Amino acid sequence: MTCLINPSILSADFSRLGEELTAISTADAAHIDVMDGHFVPNLTWGLPVVKRLKEVSPVPFDVHLMIEDADRWAPAYAEAGCESVTFHAEAAIAPIKLARTLRESGAKVGMALRPATGVEPYMDMLSELDMLLIMTVEPGFGGQAFLDVTLPKIKRAAAAIEGSGAEVILQVDGGITEETIVRAAEAGATCFVAGSSVYGTEDPKAAIAGLRRAAASAHHH
Repeated sequence: MTCLINPSILSADFSRLGEELTAISTADAAHIDVMDGHFVPNLTWGLPVVKRLKEVSPVPFDVHLMIEDADRWAPAYAEAGCESVTFHAEAAIAPIKLARTLRESGAKVGMALRPATGVEPYMDMLSELDMLLIMTVEPGFGGQAFLDVTLPKIKRAAAAIEGSGAEVILQVDGGITEETIVRAAEAGATCFVAGSSVYGTEDPKAAIAGLRRAAASAHHH
């Protein structure tokens, strides 16, 4: 079982994002949170910043769009060369059409669900996705505590992915630490977004290695 670690630059030092990306060169990807101040109560960065960071990043970009009107805005991130683009199910009018548009632009497709959004309505479209993101906090702020209430949902999503035969990464985002990553991995998650537990440490590379070990230990049980 592979476990992917995608640190979130939401917890990085915004004044030196180029160096902060270099600091996570051992990660599988950088998780790039795009927030619009409408879908979530926060505003981060948009396409011009993401495009520029992409030019200096040693790792692929896992872009997470926490924005309204995803149908309109998401394709530009795929066209800009971001390797993976995740939109929120709650913010897409035509998620299957959007997923196909993103794939046509060469990006992997992710779909995210807020903690209270059920997985069941979306199970028939797993074949259209490369990744399903189960939010383990309410999106909008870094540094929140992992919501254990999401664990049964992760289990159901993992079972549905297995049953569908689709090659879909199951990502979790929010409150991921060396402790909570074990619970999420045991529930079936395969990709882990970690913010403060990587960037809040003296040595991000050591933190990434520690998270990998913790996730792997869960999968070996």
